Amino acid sequence: MRRLLDGLYRLCGWLAAFFLVAIAVLILLQVGGRLVGVLIPSSDDLAGFAMAASSFLGLAYALRAGGHIRVSLVLQRLSGGPRRWAELWCLAAGSLLTGYFAWYSGAMTWEFFTFGDVSPGLLPIPLWIPQSTMTLGLALICVALVDDLVAVAKGRPASYEGAEGDLLESEKLAAGPDAKL
Repeated sequence: MRRLLDGLYRLCGWLAAFFLVAIAVLILLQVGGRLVGVLIPSSDDLAGFAMAASSFLGLAYALRAGGHIRVSLVLQRLSGGPRRWAELWCLAAGSLLTGYFAWYSGAMTWEFFTFGDVSPGLLPIPLWIPQSTMTLGLALICVALVDDLVAVAKGRPASYEGAEGDLLESEKLAAGPDAKL
C-alpha cells in the first residue's frame, strides 16, 4: 500500500509539473501568435485550467516532500505527548477540511457533467474536465493527510518531518559551505 500511495503522490507531482509546462507553452504560443497575427483560441481559458490543475494536483506531493509552508511556532515549543496530540489535532482538522472540500468539489464536478456546462470561451470545453483535476487533487491531499494522521497515531513521524531537514540541507549546500541559514 505504501508503494502504491507514494507512486500516486509522485504521479500527481509529475502531472502538476506537466501542467506548469503547458502554461508556459500556451503563453509562448499566444505571444508568438500575436507577433504573426494568429489567434490561439481560448488560450487564456486553457492556461487558467492548467494553473488550477497544477495547483491542486501538486498538493499531496508537496505535503509529502515537506514543501508546504507550516507555521510550527507552537509545535516547536511543545515536546513529547503534547506535541504529538497537537500534531494529531492539526492532521485530523486538515483531513476533515480537505475531505469536506473534496466532497463538494466532486458534487460540483458531477453537476457540471450532468448539466453539460461548458466554458464561455471560443472553445466550449466541458467544465467537468478541469474541475475533475481540482477534485482529484483535493481527494489526494485528504488521503495524504489521513496517511500522516495514521502514521503519527502509530507513533511514527509524519512524512514531512524528515523532508523539512532535507530542504534546509539542500539550501545549505546550494548556498555554499560558509553560508549561515
